[in-house]
Amino acid sequence: MHKGNGALRAEISTNLAADQASQHREIAELCSRLLHLIGEDPTRQGLQRTPQRYAKALAELTGGYRQDILEIINDAIYDEKYSEMVVVKEIEFFSICEHHILPFFGKAHVAYVPNGKIIGLSKIPRIVNMFARRLQVQERLTDQIVAAIDQALHPLGVACIIEAKHMCMMMRGVESKCSSMTTNAMRGSFLSDQRTRAEFLSLVNSRN
Repeated sequence: MHKGNGALRAEISTNLAADQASQHREIAELCSRLLHLIGEDPTRQGLQRTPQRYAKALAELTGGYRQDILEIINDAIYDEKYSEMVVVKEIEFFSICEHHILPFFGKAHVAYVPNGKIIGLSKIPRIVNMFARRLQVQERLTDQIVAAIDQALHPLGVACIIEAKHMCMMMRGVESKCSSMTTNAMRGSFLSDQRTRAEFLSLVNSRN
């Protein structure tokens, strides 16, 4: 006897929840072991629930691994004759540096020139956050945002600038507390047309 779509979805959801609960317990156990290895007592009052909290926080901070671009966009692409540049600035994000497992955070500025299609406004920050909530390097994060929008919309051009501060450089190593990093990725008209690129940079730098 074949299961209906509703029953199948419920079974898949139940299995995923069970897998996530098992993963959560394993991460919490590893965290408890780590606390012991650095010289702490994971059974003392202040740390008794820290492993569980850490497992929950880590799941949230790496939630981008459990998302995909189709889920994020959710058919929010529309036919539209608008042909001027679309810019979404000051998109705040938090990510985790894959080299030291420490946070980096900042703002992304994203633009595209439509080619007969536009995307729902909220989808661009959601795309940024999907890729940010993974172990990352800033350079790859910038490229992934541009590639995803380019693939989804096939615009005349797409660009992204990210400005971020990295805790791995601020609180350890060189301890450069005031430094920041800027990366950019550009495709299509943003690469081939100097005026398009200059307009984007001017809009980003206007800060209003």
